[in-house]
Amino acid sequence: MLAITKGSLRAILRSPSAVVFSIFFPLIFILVFGFIGSGGGPSYKVVLAPNSDTSNGVIDSLKSFKNVKFVTEKNAAALQEDLSKGRITGVLDIEKANVPGKNFSYLVKFNATTASADKFATFLPLLENIISKIDRSTFQQQQTYAQVAPQITTVREYRTIDFILPGQLGFSLLSSGVFGVAFLFFNLRQQLVLKRFYATPINRSYIVLGEGLSRVIFQLITAVIIIAIGHFFFHFTLVHGWLTFLEIMVLSFIALLVFMGFGFVVSGLANNESTIPPLANIVTLPQFLLAGTFFSIDVFPAWLQPICRILPLTYFNDAMRKIAFEGAHLSDCWLQIGVLILWGIVIYGVAIKVFRWE
Repeated sequence: MLAITKGSLRAILRSPSAVVFSIFFPLIFILVFGFIGSGGGPSYKVVLAPNSDTSNGVIDSLKSFKNVKFVTEKNAAALQEDLSKGRITGVLDIEKANVPGKNFSYLVKFNATTASADKFATFLPLLENIISKIDRSTFQQQQTYAQVAPQITTVREYRTIDFILPGQLGFSLLSSGVFGVAFLFFNLRQQLVLKRFYATPINRSYIVLGEGLSRVIFQLITAVIIIAIGHFFFHFTLVHGWLTFLEIMVLSFIALLVFMGFGFVVSGLANNESTIPPLANIVTLPQFLLAGTFFSIDVFPAWLQPICRILPLTYFNDAMRKIAFEGAHLSDCWLQIGVLILWGIVIYGVAIKVFRWE
């Protein structure tokens, strides 16, 4: 088994396509998103406080800007999470001023966190500019329409790379697990190598384990490279340092085993080499697009989100982000890991049925 593992690993390292799709292709996305950050012009997502006054000139003026969007949060916990991760610019609370001796009509409170500091830095002047225009047109500078009282809470900075890298690691694991295993075992079967292995005294399970183990070793090395580049060059968050890294590697190992099961199924179903890409893309393409690889599944329509939430890659990406940034441990991600294991049981049950030696 170890001899098969060594020989197969050597073959993988000599394969340009394996190296490109497992390492360099995901790294391209990481480098692009790492260098450009969030990209695009400033856009602001603002939450109105529950008791905020909405019938005033500040709100009316903000609504006239296309890059200002008022959003509604489901509950206080979701609001705090989005604030801490910089998903929203901040919470706007406008109240009528009842302060004796003050010459302004409204007090504008804006609560934000350091996670959205870059957007807050441009949103605050926008607020002040709006109030200044109202002053010039209404009060001729004799008094001010409103006074801004910003409140900034310091939190751990949530960067674009903290969302992108887990998705790209999942992309790499899924691609290798499906395409790599499917082509590998189909070619071994097509060239009668598996048949020759089958005729030797070696246990049949060792043949499969040897080939599979080489793929696991290669992909875990790939995971180390991706995480190291993300962490040291783009400050990808590892909350608990080495402990977080080790937990990510365990999670990657579990996910890779599950994804390899899809590869075994594809190699068993394929009648010729040209049918492997279509079958593999049926498995991988929906997950690349719908599993939170490049953007959050919350952007999809409500009817599509339940489909997104049954895909195994969704649960890997979710667990990765919880462990890396939020400081969760593997024990806190029992739901995500449980769903991955359930997928593994189902897919390997199918793989055993369709696997062929010749």
